[in-house]
Amino acid sequence: MKKIHYNSPVILTFFFLSLAALALGELTQGWTTRHLFSVYRSPVTPLFFVRLFGHVLGHSGYAHFAGNMVLFLVVGPPMEERYGSGPLLGGILLTALVSGALQCLLFPGTALLGASGILFMLILLSSLSGMRAGAVPLTLILVALIYLGQEVYSALLVRDNIAHFMHLVGGLCGAGLGLGFRKRTI
Repeated sequence: MKKIHYNSPVILTFFFLSLAALALGELTQGWTTRHLFSVYRSPVTPLFFVRLFGHVLGHSGYAHFAGNMVLFLVVGPPMEERYGSGPLLGGILLTALVSGALQCLLFPGTALLGASGILFMLILLSSLSGMRAGAVPLTLILVALIYLGQEVYSALLVRDNIAHFMHLVGGLCGAGLGLGFRKRTI
């Protein structure tokens, strides 16, 4: 009999914490989702800092959760294997902090929740992982054109209750992390 291997501790722990946040939100009829797993401008209290990082674990429902987590579980483990658990956790925390702080500063009347920014950080980080000295991967160019183009268009022209600006922020964090990780390995 084969054993099940917890092959990607950061990615799998993030998944299970997000699943727990979703279940808790259902059990509390959305109270925990609003008060623990969404970030919005509020007085700076200890709970504010929980929300500042915890918003990436919250999801509005199962469809939102599944939409993020399927791709998260595909893209995340190779990035954790390539860069290591510590650096990847640092990248997730940095992206959560940046997106949460920008949400509070730029969009004070709305709340943000979900792992989309983290997912887009991983996508851009993945696109940069094949970069070699003096060459830009074609995959990076294509992802940037398709993804960034769609998100810029949506951020400017589409009103759909999706935080397109924060997707861009996550992608920029991933690009910055990819370039930073690359410099450390050269």
